[in-house]
Amino acid sequence: MNPFYKNLALWMVIGLIVILLFNLFQAKESTRDEVVFSDFLKKVEAGEVREVTLRGNAVSGKLATGESFRTMTADYPDLVKTLKDRGVRISVKPADGNPSYFAIFLQWVPMLLFIGVWVFFMRQMQGGGAKALSFGKARARLISEKQNKITFQDVAGVEEAKEELGEIIEFLKDPPRFQKLGGKIPKGVLLVGPPGTGKTLLAKAIAGEANVPFFCISGSDFVEMFVGVGASRVRDLFEQGKKHAPCIIFMDEIDAVGRHRGAGLGGGHDEREQTLNQLLVEMDGFETNEGVILIAATNRPDVLDPALLRPGRFDRQVVVARPDVKGREEILRVHTRRIPLAPNVDLKVLARGTPGFSGADLANLVNEAALLAARQDKKTVEMIDFENAKDKVLMGVERRSMIISESEKKTIAYHEAGHALVADLLPGADPLHKVTIIPRGRALGLTQQLPTDDKYNYSKEYLVNRITILLGGRAAEEVVFQQQTTGAGDDLEKATEMARKMVCEWGMSDKMGPLTFGKSEEHIFLGREMSRPKDYSEDTAILIDSEIKRIVTDCASRARQMLECNLEKLHALARALLERESLDGEEIARILRARPFQEAPAPA
Repeated sequence: MNPFYKNLALWMVIGLIVILLFNLFQAKESTRDEVVFSDFLKKVEAGEVREVTLRGNAVSGKLATGESFRTMTADYPDLVKTLKDRGVRISVKPADGNPSYFAIFLQWVPMLLFIGVWVFFMRQMQGGGAKALSFGKARARLISEKQNKITFQDVAGVEEAKEELGEIIEFLKDPPRFQKLGGKIPKGVLLVGPPGTGKTLLAKAIAGEANVPFFCISGSDFVEMFVGVGASRVRDLFEQGKKHAPCIIFMDEIDAVGRHRGAGLGGGHDEREQTLNQLLVEMDGFETNEGVILIAATNRPDVLDPALLRPGRFDRQVVVARPDVKGREEILRVHTRRIPLAPNVDLKVLARGTPGFSGADLANLVNEAALLAARQDKKTVEMIDFENAKDKVLMGVERRSMIISESEKKTIAYHEAGHALVADLLPGADPLHKVTIIPRGRALGLTQQLPTDDKYNYSKEYLVNRITILLGGRAAEEVVFQQQTTGAGDDLEKATEMARKMVCEWGMSDKMGPLTFGKSEEHIFLGREMSRPKDYSEDTAILIDSEIKRIVTDCASRARQMLECNLEKLHALARALLERESLDGEEIARILRARPFQEAPAPA
């Protein structure tokens, strides 16, 4: 509501209260001065009345004590004679035929003010989508060109998605160009991709590029506690779209209303399904919505209803994947445009050192680097700031205040040295980036590897090597201290899970053959823990468990043999960690290359 109208309503209410109080006090005063006519005659007979004023049937005056009074008289012809005999001063004034305008004003203004305030608030309640009496209205926000300054120049790393969406914008700007060959405008575009890849940013860029109305709404804005509200809001949303056609409607997180129908535990006809049904009808029903394009975003396309994904509703599904090396470099250039960079900053090196990062991760990396530089009062952001920010994002914040005993520190150093040495000895493993025994996040120490290239497919040899590296820390503790600690708990969990996937999902077990075991069907409302039904026999389950155990134990034995054959290197690496606490890839290479090493045993 506008502040001017708020103030106006406030002053009207205050005025109404003042007038009501004035009339109330006036009424009390008039009732206090009123005298019964018989008592008035008694006072005249007793000589207590000093003067009177006659105004028709109204009699007013003052008593001998100085108090005022008023009363009404009937046809009493001896009144004047009685007053004259008692020596009362008599004044006569004409009777008022009509009440004064001021009296009329005082009588009617309170009622008029009350009616005006009531009408004003009723209009306000019915006016906006967020008001109490309009919860059936869609809460879509119309974004104008002045409100949105983001364009396709601010989006990088998703060139294919930009091309697809740019074609839709061109269609809205010049429909005859595409319609002359019989083409039809797509009714819906679904943006699919992991979190943080830029789906919502793409929608903002579309709003900045298109010269058409752009409505923005979230999937969770439809469903409320009232029955039928979601469907009503869907109808209202598309009605607004028809009025502003051609236009674009962007619906973020559509999986909030677009999940599979009939998947509930207690029956399927609920409020969410009514909303989805109305959305299906509006997108492709009997009524046509020409010129209204729906763009939706989700990171869970697997839970969407099949009727929503068919052509005619969402004609196109645009995959917004994680960026590759070139895309990460372009994203870093976008986010560092307004940041003063030192000459030693090489964005290509940063892009190669951040595999698997999404656009949101890279934006966070640049922001953390700028904050670290500002904390040290630097005028530019240097490469060391980006490296420290990357370590902070990947491994967590350093916990230097954590007190660790010397014996535990030595155990952690050999544990991490075991990981690093096995990773260095195995052929085809990812290069070592950094090893540290400084506690970061929830870990007491970390060994970080970064691949030289983006990997989209993994071989059996690579996975076996990965399990061997994970078990290298526990093997180092057994070789050096002849003990086992809880520090390898997370390593064992990851190794077992990877071995299970090799056997059950990827067919990488010679004994089990090229088969998959256990359908990975995640029930929408039952959760992940009930998502793997058992579709194999008990004998097969025993074989699966034995094969998983064989893979993990073979990798553990292999890691132990490698460390026993290169024990001198293990001691050298652990001593360097105890001295410096953190080692980068070059330092690790200098320490290990200074000593001869034995060949690693072949994998099982």
